[in-house]
Amino acid sequence: MRRLRDVMSGGGDAQQRLDRIVHLIAAEMVAEVCSIYIRRSGNVLELFATEGLKQDAVHKTRLAVGEGLVGDIARHARPLALADAQIHPAFAYRPETGEEIYHSMLGVPVIRGGRVLGVVVVQNRTLRAYSDEEIETMETVAMVLAELVASGGLELPEETGTVNGFAAKPLRLQGLRLSDGLAIGHARLLLPHLDVDRLFANDMGVERERLNQALAAVQEQIDGLAALIETAGPESRDILEAYGMFARDTGWRERILEAINSGLTAEAAVSKVQEDIRRRMSAVSDHYLRERMQDFDDLANRLLKQLIGGEPIEADFDAPEDAILVARSLGPADLLDFPRQRLRAVLLEQGSPTAHVAIVARALEIPVVGDLKGLLGVIEPNDEVIVDADNGQVFLRPGGAVRDTFARSMATRRRQQETYAQMRDLPAETRDGASLSLSLNAGLLIDLPQLTVTGADGIGLYRTELPFMVRSDFPDVDAQCDLYRRVLDQADGKPVVFRTLDIGGDKPLPYFEGGPSENPALGWRALRIGLDQPAMLQRQIRALIRAGAGRVMRIMFPMVAEVAEFETARDIVRDELSIAESAGQPLPETVQIGVMLEVPALVWQMPALLDRVDFVSVGSNDLVQFVFASDRSDPRMADRYDALSPAVLSLLRQIAQQCRDQDIPLSICGEIAGRPLEAMALIAIGYRALSMPASAIGPVKAMVRSLDLGRVESEVLGLLTRPDHSVRHALRSLAVAHGVHI
Repeated sequence: MRRLRDVMSGGGDAQQRLDRIVHLIAAEMVAEVCSIYIRRSGNVLELFATEGLKQDAVHKTRLAVGEGLVGDIARHARPLALADAQIHPAFAYRPETGEEIYHSMLGVPVIRGGRVLGVVVVQNRTLRAYSDEEIETMETVAMVLAELVASGGLELPEETGTVNGFAAKPLRLQGLRLSDGLAIGHARLLLPHLDVDRLFANDMGVERERLNQALAAVQEQIDGLAALIETAGPESRDILEAYGMFARDTGWRERILEAINSGLTAEAAVSKVQEDIRRRMSAVSDHYLRERMQDFDDLANRLLKQLIGGEPIEADFDAPEDAILVARSLGPADLLDFPRQRLRAVLLEQGSPTAHVAIVARALEIPVVGDLKGLLGVIEPNDEVIVDADNGQVFLRPGGAVRDTFARSMATRRRQQETYAQMRDLPAETRDGASLSLSLNAGLLIDLPQLTVTGADGIGLYRTELPFMVRSDFPDVDAQCDLYRRVLDQADGKPVVFRTLDIGGDKPLPYFEGGPSENPALGWRALRIGLDQPAMLQRQIRALIRAGAGRVMRIMFPMVAEVAEFETARDIVRDELSIAESAGQPLPETVQIGVMLEVPALVWQMPALLDRVDFVSVGSNDLVQFVFASDRSDPRMADRYDALSPAVLSLLRQIAQQCRDQDIPLSICGEIAGRPLEAMALIAIGYRALSMPASAIGPVKAMVRSLDLGRVESEVLGLLTRPDHSVRHALRSLAVAHGVHI
């Protein structure tokens, strides 16, 4: 690091420094080759500097993002270490480089502000296995390179600037509804990235003290914000409490200290750890889990502000009186920082309904629309904006006709909100007397207050993996037990279904190496890991049993593909119960063991399965993607198939019929359970228990209470024999004809 610092501070232009850096890295890493690729316009990676490859290839060899191993590293923003790179299916040979004699390769992305700027690679002739320490060293080097690339004249302005051809034109954008509401105002852009100018530490002791002082200041800020949200209810206070726990997390602090000990300044260390977390979570397709990690991102920005300097949001008095806050992403504390009397709505390029900022915004009744791809490229400061968060729509620079339509939408929304509020304590019962159970999906303690807010019947799916993902090591039995006990306490007697760890694939643990997988959704994940690494599953079951002492404990296993897997997992529960009983520990009143049905193979084993389970919950998200062999995280496939197809509805009906015949409790969770039209179809084919996000309870309950099931059921069943791609349009027409609120 000292030598790298000397190169960075030495003379010469950026290209000359890159040439010296590749020579230094190759020597320090004992590698025959070190190469640096820089991202250019058109998503192309250009070889900018190399030690070991042919110099004639510099500025001539180019790879598309996603092409070859270097392109793969850039596309996925994650390191890749291979003892024999040439046998990897993504290997792309470029004869002009002369790299055919090199076998092993270690490459890491050069990332700044969440954007991949390039890739740095080392290669060796021998079949070399690179260590974790070497990967960590290369990641630190890549962070330093990111500052050089961004500030050293290597990026052309036309390649990094915003291309905006819509500056004067009206524009409609479609995103995701994160917090209901309608608003009109003027855009205020928030671009929180802070430049780290000082990278290398002169005195590591001084840097450690600076970090401690900055952490204390951030914690004081968060404590001060609690007073601002005191009237918003217990849920939002719990969010700030959890947010503060992130700030105090020792694992996060230790990772920053490790970076400081490697020779970085406190701000450079924070930036490095921030990019590490971003990169690790970029592969996670589960929006709920990804949004939890944005709290770390927000805290890192606050910490950088303390270390570098910079005015807080509320100090900017240029914000309009009717501000529509526009950002890439936002943490809950940033939302509270902004003057509430000026804030009308929030627009985010990223974000999902389970983000903390969305939960706090709902408590404060601030409309939020997220997942607005390309938003920052088409909006200008002080643009007039209409926000229809109910429908996830945003209108930039609207005309008079749009304003008139907006006024009518506001009146409609007010009536809907009044209806949902009046129904909160009413049963989810159809007009002809069929009773439904509407439960919540949850994954953190902060989700529990929604039981009271929504009037939900319980927690139909509690994802247990999130606390594992935000820690720096595996939580012990006591820590897990404390968490599960608090969940049950806050549920206050309402049923909670705990799903065991669904990790692996696209949900990696930082301290558990699962290895690469070409298709993570179908790979080594969930119960498959639990059965192959039984100690992990045993510890979780042990904690659940202790937490459930004297109460009903419901445990559900995910990603079960065959009955034999379920039996093995069930035996682990029984063994742990026997051990606890022999030790004289208090036991749960009863333990119910169920399965999440998401692998189609299990449908053809239903008779044997139903003889062994206490309950079944259909995981519709994975089940639908497996039925259609369609990756739901691939935007090209997002709208290709419809869950309201005769094929999916027929399969779901078959499952419901078999569970009903065997008198096995059945529920369904996933996206289709939380949409009124889909929920109507599910009820008609036999489902009586649905689990969904908190925001869906009101609309689904309104649909249920407007539904005459006897009149609708036969018509829905008649649609299942159609050869159509989807029966969505027919279902919508049916709902309108029968006065069902969808």
